[in-house]
Amino acid sequence: MHPALGIDYGAARIGIAATDACGILAHPVESIHLQRTNPFTRIAEIVRERGIRTLVLGLPLRMDGTEGTACAKVRHFGEKLHSFLPELPLIYVDEYLTTSTAQEKLHQAGKKAKNFRPIIDQAAAVEILNNWLESTSPDFTLLE
Repeated sequence: MHPALGIDYGAARIGIAATDACGILAHPVESIHLQRTNPFTRIAEIVRERGIRTLVLGLPLRMDGTEGTACAKVRHFGEKLHSFLPELPLIYVDEYLTTSTAQEKLHQAGKKAKNFRPIIDQAAAVEILNNWLESTSPDFTLLE
């Protein structure tokens, strides 16, 4: 495996998560506020700083697996991102339930719901990245 970046696109903020250098564990990085920061420039900086080799973008599919207007917005963002970083593969991953899973994990960790906003996008990006990691990981057999 190699380092990957998970991206949870939103109209106001983009949550960013990254794997470790080995591409095994995902952790939150930051939330990019679109009114304050150019997301393409910032993502390119993160890619450079962390040696990222794959971009993983959450795609908000409907419950029946079809794409709606939200998916069109994410795909448009993905196209612009890919043209900004053409050397990196861009993989779309179904982000169904990632935000609610992230909220549940934050709640279990003792975080109050009112404190979720600053970190929920990052936590959702971690879930997107974890979903991709789980789908690409080979089955390992534990030695006894």
